[in-house]
Amino acid sequence: MKRQCTTPLQTRENVLQYTATQGLVLVAGTRVLGIRLHPAAVAAALVVSGATHFAADRRVPQGLLQRLAKATGKERFYKLSDSGMNGSYCLDQSWHHSWETLAALIASAKADQR
Repeated sequence: MKRQCTTPLQTRENVLQYTATQGLVLVAGTRVLGIRLHPAAVAAALVVSGATHFAADRRVPQGLLQRLAKATGKERFYKLSDSGMNGSYCLDQSWHHSWETLAALIASAKADQR
């Protein structure tokens, strides 16, 4: 079960672990696949991923994702937690996957084969 980040310290710890893990897996995966990534592109991608993860994972009333849902007219869906569906979870995951896609595009800038 995912631990909710309700304090700034918990959020920072979670984001640091998350970003460090992404960095380690990225380096290992690119070595295995024979892909050379530009260090600045990797650093920028990890900053994007970590910063957006931090912004979304603050579980406070009227947090970023709840405000985003309200601004786009999707607050009812955000609050949905019935019939096996959880709107806030779906929004959280789509937020992370969208930003991870952008981070992957950034990381692959100037990439070449070894």
